[in-house]
Amino acid sequence: MNRKELAKVLRKNGYKATPQRLAIFEIILSSIEHPTAEQIYNEISKKFPSISLSTVYQVLHLLQDIGQITELKFGNQSSRFETNKTPHVNLICPICGKIEDYHSDNVVKFWSKLKNEFDFEPISQRIDVYRNCDLCKA
Repeated sequence: MNRKELAKVLRKNGYKATPQRLAIFEIILSSIEHPTAEQIYNEISKKFPSISLSTVYQVLHLLQDIGQITELKFGNQSSRFETNKTPHVNLICPICGKIEDYHSDNVVKFWSKLKNEFDFEPISQRIDVYRNCDLCKA
């Protein structure tokens, strides 16, 4: 999804497509690291110095409510955010917290088989696998 498509989705859901909302979405979209709200705030405040962390959280919840991002919660750690809605596995390093998306035809086949066997349309999906990343293994 690009900026123009998000603006259309926001308007369709009765929200204004403000530059701050679009920029927050773009930060998440362009990140492969599944950023936290604080990381998003640090990045967006470079372009919008008057934006508050509270506004960032409000936009994140709005984007989640309209189905454009997913919040990944991890107990008492900071939530992480992603735009990837396709079936994938989150490879998570419990040492440094790095999250990588793993895509595979087998994951897609498994998800399709699961949907067919239980005859349902999932609301969302999330498969987490914990393993030490290459840097933390060293």
